[in-house]
Amino acid sequence: MKIMYMVLGPFMTNTYILYNEETMEGLVVDPSFSPEHYIKAISEKKIHLRSIFLTHGHVDHMAGMNELRKAFPAAKMYMDKRDQPFLRDPEKNLSYMFPVPTLVDDADVWVKNGDEIETCGYTFQVIDTAGHTPGGISFYMKREGLVFTGDSLFQGSIGRTDFPGGSLKELTGTIKKNLFSLPDSTVVLSGHGEQTTIGQEKKTNPFLTGGIL
Repeated sequence: MKIMYMVLGPFMTNTYILYNEETMEGLVVDPSFSPEHYIKAISEKKIHLRSIFLTHGHVDHMAGMNELRKAFPAAKMYMDKRDQPFLRDPEKNLSYMFPVPTLVDDADVWVKNGDEIETCGYTFQVIDTAGHTPGGISFYMKREGLVFTGDSLFQGSIGRTDFPGGSLKELTGTIKKNLFSLPDSTVVLSGHGEQTTIGQEKKTNPFLTGGIL
């Protein structure tokens, strides 16, 4: 398994490309701004894009969705249906602040907490990490020991909850219940910033240890 990532757009969002070196099947997590960069990388590597995962419906995580789906029409997009209203509402998805609002068509597959996704030779478990948005989810690879957390959990921080549909109580609750139940060694690949581990955040994250809240 190979994972590449690019830091893109005004919010320095992490867009991840994961692919199977044997089959060259791959997926993208949170296609952000400047899609030409990851579309080029996928094409140059000759990756067969099978899936697109969306952790939540904010513009910086889906700004390149339309271009990516157009370039790779066979790839299926997965997200939680609770964030469906964000796809075509610039106020909710925060694209109202840009010259051209971002409007995205519905997911190909709606997922929810506990669902398993089989793609590219890997298994992903959907984990409810709502609170940053109503439908925020994470994608956990148990065998590989890593989890894509979007804007729910960061190195030393958590996602903002002052945007439409946000809830601080819900976010801290879903993190403690659903992410902190994962093995401490689990690598956290978040939507912004550097990677961390579940164990590290349990010990040191001030939003979750009582240091700030």
